[in-house]
Amino acid sequence: MLLKEIARFSLQHRTLYCYLILSIWIFLLIAGMYKYIGSIENGNNLLNAKGFGYRKKDRFLAEDVDPIDRVKIKEINQSDCTHPFSIVMGDEGGSLEGWSLQGVLLLIRHGDRGPMAHVRGIKEVDCGYENDPTLARYINFLQNTTTGSTSGGHWMKTGPFHGFPLLPVASKLCLLAQLTHKGIAQMLHVGDIVRQAYANALGLYTRVPISTQRTTPFNGSDFSSNPTSSFQYVVDDVVIYSTRYRRTFQSAMALLFGVLPPEKWLAMQIQESHSLSYCFSDCACPQAEKLKKQLASEMNGHLAKHPAISAIVQWIGAALLQNPQAVGQQINPLEIRDALLAHICHAAPLPCRKIHSNVASAEGYRYGSKASSSSTPDPLGLDVINIDLDEGTLGGGAGLPINTEPPDDSDTTEQEPEIEGCVEKSHVLALMSYIHWAGMKELYSQSMRQQGLLRSYGLMRNVVAYMLRMISGDRVKFVLYSGHDKTLEYLIATLGVQLENPFIPYASRMAFEVYKSDKDTQYYFRLVYNGRDVTNTIDVCESGKSLNVPRGIRGGRAHLCPIENIIRFIHDDYFLSLNATNYKDACLAQSKQDGFF
Repeated sequence: MLLKEIARFSLQHRTLYCYLILSIWIFLLIAGMYKYIGSIENGNNLLNAKGFGYRKKDRFLAEDVDPIDRVKIKEINQSDCTHPFSIVMGDEGGSLEGWSLQGVLLLIRHGDRGPMAHVRGIKEVDCGYENDPTLARYINFLQNTTTGSTSGGHWMKTGPFHGFPLLPVASKLCLLAQLTHKGIAQMLHVGDIVRQAYANALGLYTRVPISTQRTTPFNGSDFSSNPTSSFQYVVDDVVIYSTRYRRTFQSAMALLFGVLPPEKWLAMQIQESHSLSYCFSDCACPQAEKLKKQLASEMNGHLAKHPAISAIVQWIGAALLQNPQAVGQQINPLEIRDALLAHICHAAPLPCRKIHSNVASAEGYRYGSKASSSSTPDPLGLDVINIDLDEGTLGGGAGLPINTEPPDDSDTTEQEPEIEGCVEKSHVLALMSYIHWAGMKELYSQSMRQQGLLRSYGLMRNVVAYMLRMISGDRVKFVLYSGHDKTLEYLIATLGVQLENPFIPYASRMAFEVYKSDKDTQYYFRLVYNGRDVTNTIDVCESGKSLNVPRGIRGGRAHLCPIENIIRFIHDDYFLSLNATNYKDACLAQSKQDGFF
């Protein structure tokens, strides 16, 4: 009888129970949202800021944060900032048992730089770097050397980089898009690794009699040498490319200073790449632009499904960026990430702002509508560059907007109380976690793979051409491409390299090592990314297509891939996934309603 009454009561109040459960669920959802975005309720009051500053005692790596958050913060700092003394030799090296190193092609991303966008209070961030003997020796060399190659710390040789400074113009400031002294130190340490791994095996310190010295159109022999010596360094065994940005040029020269003897370093000539992706003669590609827009649309779609992250982006962007955009658009999360790294990588406290009046939140650009801050803007959207950013203009760019409101101590009764809002570590961690997730989806998406194939075709052809020259006994032994994150991203997408971090950290390096078997005339290559052998992860070498060989006295084993695999790939199989047989057809292919090709 009792059970019947309970059942009848439950049926009569079923609606009440549904409302009660729904109410509890909504309450938990709201509570979770507020915990997730912290003080986001103040995010709509940021345009008419009365002030901006830093919590001087709250450094980003402070010990008073939650232990779990501290671990996550440390991971961000280590993976994205590349501190100079964390740059150590990994799997690279030219001593494999039974194999002789024939040549190395090295691609690098420039070192640490200032943010790509105008950031509020950036002058408060100390971007200097001290107490590094390697950096001190390089600075001392440049300041005390005056030759036909350098003068007053500037590169004076004829060519596209004539007059370029070899060091950042300010030792402490984070100038817009300009290399920092920390970036110079990073590249010097990378150069030290390259010297240890390859210099002896490639004979980069070889001297030859002056009568037999050969030069190329790109590497002349106008360098200082001992007039009493009958020997001098070979200079045409090294080829150097750089995009025409000061940060890539300075990075290349700092790295090479760690690799080469000073006399040979002074003899180098630098060739210019007019493209961020090093497309050389294969640049114009309308289909690549379509894929870029498609990828931007996909990323916007992901962000639209995460309103909490969107709110965090708006909050941090309005607090951090100096020039908020027109109302109604979503700020690019990558632009926020880039601005935050200027603080994180230099142990600067997170910024705060004082809010005065209720104004709609700031805007920025969507993915694709403005160049991502993780890359370099390509003029006219063609991925071609032929000018350098002017540091005089960039360093003294537009200041804070003129404040027409009464000062803080003005005697007025109409002014609303000011509220201080600060970027919190929880905001940063949530944003970085989302960006990492979205970055992995982007890097390994079909759109990115196809765009990478089109963007990197010219670079791949150039790499394979130099490989063939190296195995044919040509004088060239070392080729350096000093580029940007996009330079490596496109190539990684093309080759299918599997990475744990979708972003290319400052001072990253990717080396193609070319080997010859000591037993026969077989030629193989390795691919080493930031000290990790990734040869067996790339498409042309996976599934048992590579050899596993001992590394000799260094211990361990290395993967080697037949060089004919990459040659066949570039000549026969490169455009298969694009349903085309050549670069021209692939770039002119029209999209279909159900797919791209």
